[in-house]
Amino acid sequence: MTDFNKVDLNLLRVFQVILEERSLTRAGQQLGLSQPAVSYALGRLRALFDDPLFARTPEGMLPTPRAEQLAAPLSRAIASIRETLRHGERFDPATSTREFRLSMSDIGEQVFLPPICEKLQRVAPLVRIAAEQVSFADIEEKLRLGQLDFAIGNLSALKPVTKSALLFHEQYACMTRKRPGLPARQLSRQKFLELAHVAVASSDSSHLEIDEALRARGLHRHIALRVPHFTVIPQILQRTDWMVTLPRGVARVFNETGQFSIYPLPVEFPAIESSVHWHATFDNDEGNRWLRELVVETLRRSSAATKAEQAGDGGSGT
Repeated sequence: MTDFNKVDLNLLRVFQVILEERSLTRAGQQLGLSQPAVSYALGRLRALFDDPLFARTPEGMLPTPRAEQLAAPLSRAIASIRETLRHGERFDPATSTREFRLSMSDIGEQVFLPPICEKLQRVAPLVRIAAEQVSFADIEEKLRLGQLDFAIGNLSALKPVTKSALLFHEQYACMTRKRPGLPARQLSRQKFLELAHVAVASSDSSHLEIDEALRARGLHRHIALRVPHFTVIPQILQRTDWMVTLPRGVARVFNETGQFSIYPLPVEFPAIESSVHWHATFDNDEGNRWLRELVVETLRRSSAATKAEQAGDGGSGT
């Protein structure tokens, strides 16, 4: 049995970062250590657990079965230590250098990050943000272990296992390149079906179900292109007569220069819900509470401004 009094707890953090980064070089960069120092720490870990722990492969440092067994309990231990050290600690946003990890989809990054970063630059200039795209299956565990601070988006299935705050409800719309022959405000079912469409399989759960939901309403789209994310959508639409179905707020982000026509869907469609999620373990963490309040205030205001703009233009498709 390992003598706990002889264990250097810093080694556990090295283990966790190598596990996350799958690279000794990147682990060293995150920890502020040289690669030789990380290699030395890994050697001590291997002796401590009597296992190689990681194997060097073309895909990176892959964990052994023993390392995978250790990952969850060690992450829980590190999260507990971190929470203990922060207990009673005053969080001053004006001087804090804390890094917060946020998970959101690719389109969430485009819509949510700009207003959040704009606000942080004013009120917490030293706070750092790390945005990640985490698979839905891993979000709850990473929140629980403190490897993520927040997940933002349409993640209603997380509600039973996390704390959450509603940000806004959003309607879907459809968007295509402006050109002669398009209707001014409303798009008929017939016109919607005549056009070729781009389907997006984003990690946000609502986008994965859009095809099924449209078919259930009698709209069987002709899909000309399927892509895994929204990033390329504006460039595709600029060069084709194709159409995409997406949240209206996202359409407005893409249409800042006014080159696209945006329409309501030609059928009734339920609104999607965007929320910010965190784990109950960190509910009373002062920094966590401060940032989630900032996120809620910023994104609710951003949504309210969009709705006011929509009301002002009467929901015009152009």
